[in-house]
Amino acid sequence: MNFYSVIIGTELLNGRRKDAHFSFLNQELLKRGWEQKANFVIKDDPLFIESVFNLVKNDPKGVMFCFGGIGATPDDYTRQVAANVFTGGKMQQHEEAFNRIINQFGQEAYPHRIHMANLPLNAGLLNNVVNNVPGFYLEDRYFFTPGFPKMSQAMIVEALDTFFAQNKPIHRLSLKASCSENELIPIMKQIPSHIDFSSLPQMQGDKRYVVISIASYDQIETQNFFQYFIHYLQKENFHYVLSDN
Repeated sequence: MNFYSVIIGTELLNGRRKDAHFSFLNQELLKRGWEQKANFVIKDDPLFIESVFNLVKNDPKGVMFCFGGIGATPDDYTRQVAANVFTGGKMQQHEEAFNRIINQFGQEAYPHRIHMANLPLNAGLLNNVVNNVPGFYLEDRYFFTPGFPKMSQAMIVEALDTFFAQNKPIHRLSLKASCSENELIPIMKQIPSHIDFSSLPQMQGDKRYVVISIASYDQIETQNFFQYFIHYLQKENFHYVLSDN
């Protein structure tokens, strides 16, 4: 699966608040053997939000975690935009969400809070451990949570544990070589695109180093492509150590 995070909040971009969502989601994904494909931090702009949602929707393996914009204030666009993109604009008053909001706030749910029960058609609910106003999800892979980390973090864990508890183990091998990236480009070009490959240059004084990392779900395939680099380094008498830093 390809995991995307969409963090909505003009206050993050203008420096009034600092983001806490990306690092938490990343940590929870890595813990389960997943990685993010992309992260978007965007303004409270409904047309732009819709464009980003459509980008994720067009990925047949896309999974999205969206943060922010599901409240009841005029700048909370996420519920309606999610409906526009994923349910043809259709929304409904979600009975269980309605009951949770009424149980939490009673008559103070009116006239505004109750609108948070108006969700895209066929939405599932994510539990809010702070005030019982739920987040929601669509198609078991598009998840919408509040902008408050104390609320959203429990929802992330709930969603991952329910739908994406554990990926297949990935096998990674890394080395640090006493040469430049340029000297390894011919070998790099032999690595197929489905292999997770990275090359990170380093400088220590006037000496150049490069950290090479190879990973895939096939242990033998990982070892075979890793050996390409080992053999080349040995042939060229470049020193290397098995290290990822």
